[in-house]
Amino acid sequence: MKVFVTGHKGMVGSAIVRGLKNDSFGWDILVCERKEVDLCNQSEVESFLERESPEIVLNAAGRVGGIFANNSYPAEFIRENLMINANLIHASWRVGVRRFLNLGSSCIYPRDSEQPIKEESLLTGALEQTNSAYALAKIAGLEMCRHYRQQYGVLFHSAMPTNLYGPGDNYHPENSHVLPALLRRFHEAKEAGLSDVRIWGTGKPRRELLHVDDLAAGLIFLLKVKDPPDWVNLGTGKDQTILELAGMVKDTVGFKGSISHDLSKPDGTPVKRLDVTLMDSLGWRASIDLRSGIPNAYEDFLSTLASGTARL
Repeated sequence: MKVFVTGHKGMVGSAIVRGLKNDSFGWDILVCERKEVDLCNQSEVESFLERESPEIVLNAAGRVGGIFANNSYPAEFIRENLMINANLIHASWRVGVRRFLNLGSSCIYPRDSEQPIKEESLLTGALEQTNSAYALAKIAGLEMCRHYRQQYGVLFHSAMPTNLYGPGDNYHPENSHVLPALLRRFHEAKEAGLSDVRIWGTGKPRRELLHVDDLAAGLIFLLKVKDPPDWVNLGTGKDQTILELAGMVKDTVGFKGSISHDLSKPDGTPVKRLDVTLMDSLGWRASIDLRSGIPNAYEDFLSTLASGTARL
């Protein structure tokens, strides 16, 4: 069965391709370079899908980033993600793609959602303002899939992963997510012989983290579910404070100094943990815990640093 994976060079897309190659099902994997197909161009997307005729599209493409990037470039985040989702979903319907699995994000849920966050919390309150542009674009993609499924009877559905980490992550000092940012900061502090590492905010916000290889496994599982939900959470169902994460990273890296706080930086959403009851009821659970996942991510960081391929 031919499956088109968008965003295959990103952390998520590359993990999906890795997972598909290792899966016993025997997938025919289709990818494309940005120079071949501009996903922001409707006609290019439709022509490509018509020519290649994939039976499944798994959409992992999009513009992503941490708090700083979302705050600094909201116009780009909403425009590019809206265009990518709309073009892929509509073109997939036009050319007769059998199944479309769309990736959302846990940040699409209201800022003050009851914890842990259930799927039905969507659109029940105000979004976290630091990433509202990205969240709105992702919500639009999810709703497109739902409405196309409802109106046209196509099997278009979505998954909402929690915060991700792992091989292929972005380690930019300002545009990265919390865990890769911490890995880089503690590593550089160790290399420089510093006595202190400052983390953003109070360290009190709680975050759930999912290894990207677990995400890939969950998505491949969903592709084999005959009648999946319109959308489903993908996570571990466990969270920890930013300060606790920093402590785990500190131990992994082997940094001997102390941890302090930059209170001029925002905390973001106070608590964010997904309710994974629905995915659990389908028969899937995450298997990589942080104690093994963080060292795996750090090994990848060191390897890409050595090879000059780290996303810095």
